[in-house]
Amino acid sequence: MPGQSPRPNKRELLLEQARRHMAGGLLHHLIALPHDLETVMARGQGSRMWDVDGREYIDFLMGSGPLVIGHAHPDVVAAVQRCVTDGVQFYELSEPLLKLAETIVEAVPCAQRVKFVNTGTEATFLALRLARAFTGKPKVLKMEGGFHGTNDYAVWGTRHRRSFEPPYVECDSLGVPGVLREQVLVAPFNDIEATADMVRRHKDELAAVIVEPLQRNIPPRLEFLQGLRQVTRECGVLLVYDEVVTGFRLAWGGAQELWGVVPDLVCLGKAIGGGHPTGAVAGPEEVFRNVTPRAVAEGRFVIASGTFSGNPLSAAAGLATLQVLHRPGNYERLNANGKRLGDGLKRLSQMLEIPAYVCQVGSVVDILFTDREVRTYRDTWTADSPKGTKFRHEMIRRGVWSPPGSKMYVSMVHSNEDIDRTLDVAEAAMRTVR
Repeated sequence: MPGQSPRPNKRELLLEQARRHMAGGLLHHLIALPHDLETVMARGQGSRMWDVDGREYIDFLMGSGPLVIGHAHPDVVAAVQRCVTDGVQFYELSEPLLKLAETIVEAVPCAQRVKFVNTGTEATFLALRLARAFTGKPKVLKMEGGFHGTNDYAVWGTRHRRSFEPPYVECDSLGVPGVLREQVLVAPFNDIEATADMVRRHKDELAAVIVEPLQRNIPPRLEFLQGLRQVTRECGVLLVYDEVVTGFRLAWGGAQELWGVVPDLVCLGKAIGGGHPTGAVAGPEEVFRNVTPRAVAEGRFVIASGTFSGNPLSAAAGLATLQVLHRPGNYERLNANGKRLGDGLKRLSQMLEIPAYVCQVGSVVDILFTDREVRTYRDTWTADSPKGTKFRHEMIRRGVWSPPGSKMYVSMVHSNEDIDRTLDVAEAAMRTVR
């Protein structure tokens, strides 16, 4: 009626509810989206998402990576539906879990045994605990800029924006005990001379080196991974790969298959849950002897248990996802989709004469607005962050979901038309940041 304010739409009502009840009014984003881009998602199918007001997006966040075969894949839906009717939680072994463990051991080069947890964060935390127990040494080494979840050992040297003197750096998060500063060494990614020197100098107190083989948006130098493998073996230090992102995405055996450098332990997540919460640590049998009933009986064991660890629903979804991925031609399709997007973004930046670094490794794509090749974490500091943020905002406004600060995760089900449409949107978005 005249004089009355328009009724808020469903999105506005739900966002107001979020502001009343959710910390910060949001779920995960460290940097809030502008209000016109804030939304609440309603459903996903294939490569698309729709919000509660019916707006459609081509999705390149894909649940932050786990939806390698797309939203609501029929094989995953069917597996989950079967599991729901059979029972979704036992806190005991289940057939889907055993089949998933067998698949991991058969696929991943370093895997002889698997221990399941609930998340990738828990996987990295457990891997470091296992390494300290196995070696009897207290310290761990990670790479500058490396992200290993949010446990207290992971949040050092990941988000800082100023130089520091190795091997110690300030913590990224409040609330972490300062005493851990002496337990976490930080080395420069892709610099094997500096990293190997640090490992050798601290070998008597160093239990593990943990590294993302593909560190966020920075591809590894092969000689860096090879050098890490050599120096850790030489010094009696376990090499731990964080393949929460890359496991079963870059190749059937993950980054260790792709680049041919095999670690001692690997942390998995995302893809092995098919969009459901899970994580795992895999490696040689001897490292896992501290999490056996015999170790408990002897009174010296590693505590590693969680109510939902190895949940059959997550295992069923993950197993169905891996079975789809392993079908002939699907990895070729997945990687071709990533290359089509990465090559297209490179062409656009050249055509528009906008300096940009495009990282494309398999189906993982990212773009930084910088005139430098990015091979270290500090190279990322040269990127124009406000330009990158505006570019991602303009992509969302035009119907491509790819929030700032996130990689572009390409799925098996993104079509050529999806990617071509995305590149049209990217061109329009780039023109706004020239």
